[in-house]
Amino acid sequence: MSTPTGKTAAPLAGRRAQAARNDEVILEAARAVFLDDPKAPIAAVAERAGVGISALYRRYAGKEDLLRQLCHDGLRRYIAEAEAALAEPDDWAAFVGFLARVVDADVHSLTVHLAGTFTPTEEMGRDAVRAGELATALVERAHASGRLRPDAVVQDLGLLLEGCAAVRVPDPERTGQLRRRQLAVLLAGLSTAADADPLPGPPPAAGEFDWRWRRRE
Repeated sequence: MSTPTGKTAAPLAGRRAQAARNDEVILEAARAVFLDDPKAPIAAVAERAGVGISALYRRYAGKEDLLRQLCHDGLRRYIAEAEAALAEPDDWAAFVGFLARVVDADVHSLTVHLAGTFTPTEEMGRDAVRAGELATALVERAHASGRLRPDAVVQDLGLLLEGCAAVRVPDPERTGQLRRRQLAVLLAGLSTAADADPLPGPPPAAGEFDWRWRRRE
């Protein structure tokens, strides 16, 4: 990795390297533990990660901080994938590729399981706004391509992604296959077709699902 001066930065060593490894292991363990049971104690994360509870508390003050970090990491991944998609010249391919990568990253399992379990920060709020802007741009491009049905709205994406995230079997590889299949089925319903019936009911409104991010006591 290069520094602003052009020199190559030295790799992390000693305690810093160990701390970085611990943090990665802790976050992977926390994701697995809390997706299985959002009410699990933080000690369960330390046990799954194979680290002492003191190592966990040196990085995170408590369970809420850990939950917040997991969800913010997922939000950042969503933003990164949307930004990458907007660089794709084909409007429909950009839209489809974005959804496929977000499904593969399993970002929305965090939304489904952890919303309301912590208080979001102002930075998360700003990133959520940014994510919405990027998703809107992708939907507008998909509409412009003529491939996305005109009555589909950006809020439909969240429901589509949550529907894919709900597909889960014990085998992770099979889960991925089934989610991709479900995404293909849902995309077929969103693509234009001469004989397609209008989508039923009023479309989801902006902010209609924000209530679930309010902290539940």
